[in-house]
Amino acid sequence: MGFKCGIVGLPNVGKSTLFNALTNSSKAQAANFPFCTIDPNLGIVPVIDERLDVLTNISNSKKKIYTTISFVDIAGLVRGASKGEGLGNKFLSHIREVDAIIHMIRCFDSNDIQNVNPNVDPVRDLEIIQTEMRLADLESIQKRLDKKNKKNFSNEQIEMLETALDFINNNKNIDEIHNLYEKKEIEISGLLSLKPNLYVCNVDEASVEKGNIYTKNFIQKFGEKNTIIISAEIENQLNSLNNEEKINYMNMLGIKETGIKRLTKKGYNLLKLETFFTSGPEESRAWTISKNCLAPKAAGKIHTDFEKGFIKVETVSYKDFVDNKGWLDSKTSGKMKLEGKEYVVKDGDVLNFRFNT
Repeated sequence: MGFKCGIVGLPNVGKSTLFNALTNSSKAQAANFPFCTIDPNLGIVPVIDERLDVLTNISNSKKKIYTTISFVDIAGLVRGASKGEGLGNKFLSHIREVDAIIHMIRCFDSNDIQNVNPNVDPVRDLEIIQTEMRLADLESIQKRLDKKNKKNFSNEQIEMLETALDFINNNKNIDEIHNLYEKKEIEISGLLSLKPNLYVCNVDEASVEKGNIYTKNFIQKFGEKNTIIISAEIENQLNSLNNEEKINYMNMLGIKETGIKRLTKKGYNLLKLETFFTSGPEESRAWTISKNCLAPKAAGKIHTDFEKGFIKVETVSYKDFVDNKGWLDSKTSGKMKLEGKEYVVKDGDVLNFRFNT
């Protein structure tokens, strides 16, 4: 699908360590000095889904292909970035290219790792980032609403930009704009402040199970819904262990799921994504779609010709496909349904598209 999540934050909060853990690599330089990441690192990560393993076995598929999500490790931001401080405009331009923002927040004490601020304060750190993004949006909006440029935008886009300008200037909750305008209009605007946000509180080993005073203060301010507690260092360590060692280490720490798995789940919920499957003797494959996706649009994820020539789609729920051990018995038992262009694909559907070439 090409969904991109950008990992952002102040310097030395653990962005590159998290990126390396997510992508199971050492691609991103993680060092104890500001701006050790300059150019963004891109990692494409398979979204492990146990349902696909089951479908592969049932269909005796030759290949198993997970869907993917992309993570971008973006250079650290400092106060004044909107005016060019640090890596400034370069940093902000990289954020514009992602679909969602993962805010990496420092929630640990350490005398060994430099901190660009005099103390650890996750609420202040996030507010610095939010302020810089809003200032960058302010400049962008003012340029677009200038008389010379205004003619390049539709009336709807101009209205949305004027509303956003009012929200930023008067310190209103800019998230409310999502309730006022269509998703398409918001995405076209490219405003940084309107991108979906996920907050990752990076903690030490002692705090990975229950958090600490920093995470509690942060959650009190920004809520639990889009917040996750992770130790980026522990996630990196888990990647170096075999499965049995990993399970033992997680049991010792008191965690049931890896932070990476929880982060991926939160990311899917944040972006309102779902998964459908195709399954047969050649391959079983997972595909990512937006929620409430119509069947022709889902077909287009496989190939544009499937969407253009869409006729019908054969659908079986994941549970029915498993209970009936594949396509044949799903058909004979009446669990397979033939649907048209108005069918809304559900998470876990196993689909077979009929189309004209």
